[in-house]
Amino acid sequence: MDLRQLEYFVAVAEEAHFTKAAERVHITQSGVSAQIRQFEKELGTELFDRSSRMVRLTAAGAAALPHARQALAAAQAVRQAIDDVTGLVRGRLRLGMVTGCTVTPLFVALASFHRAFPRIEVSLSEANSDVLIEDVRAGHLDIALVGAAGGMPGDLGSVTLVSEGLVALVPEGHALAAKDEVTLRRLSAYPLICLPSGTGIRSVLDQACAAEGLRPNVALQATAPAAVADLAARGLGVAVLSTSMAADQPELTAVPIAGVDVPALLALVWRKEESIVLRALLPHCRRAFAL
Repeated sequence: MDLRQLEYFVAVAEEAHFTKAAERVHITQSGVSAQIRQFEKELGTELFDRSSRMVRLTAAGAAALPHARQALAAAQAVRQAIDDVTGLVRGRLRLGMVTGCTVTPLFVALASFHRAFPRIEVSLSEANSDVLIEDVRAGHLDIALVGAAGGMPGDLGSVTLVSEGLVALVPEGHALAAKDEVTLRRLSAYPLICLPSGTGIRSVLDQACAAEGLRPNVALQATAPAAVADLAARGLGVAVLSTSMAADQPELTAVPIAGVDVPALLALVWRKEESIVLRALLPHCRRAFAL
């Protein structure tokens, strides 16, 4: 006997019909019948009662069925074990990262992962967070570093790395520079320099303004936080970034934005049905980010 015969036997038993079983295993009905006949000949007994329109198991067939299922499950376990090993030898990791975001611990995790599994091909692409999340959902990416407003999609696995508020960044001498905080209403009176739509920080700003019936005056957009800050330093508007991003811009004054209750998040997201390569990467990420 072979695994193919066991597969056909289980299919016929579960479908109670040769034609339906053939459709399930994607061969002709005559092919299934021939294999079952050969299987019965090797065993020396009939497995099915073919005297009625419905195919029924004989006593011998009923006794054989659970063992056939166990044999097929064991074969699948062998295949999975081999796939797991070869996946870590010849696999590929597809990583996405929000545009303009340099997060050193992520690179530390990738370097550690590469040392552990040097033959796995690693690819890295950048896009806005909304695009990255959809690419993870569609299976085009294994994992992505994204920004979001308030929470992560429930249909994806995730771990939050940063949760923080928004600040306005202005140069010395600006009217807001001496303020302890600025309201959204007052902020909306200035030309703003922001990250583009589809990024987590921009989503937080847009949602907060919409909740108060405000329309922010976005004068300029840039994909990199450093570019947003540089434009503000040249007097072209008020930059809106997160608290941690503002810490990298010591030449500007950071003024907390009041009334923004939804935090800006930075997180790793992946599909819940994790691949073997992804399962190998996640411990490196947790160590690098001290999670």
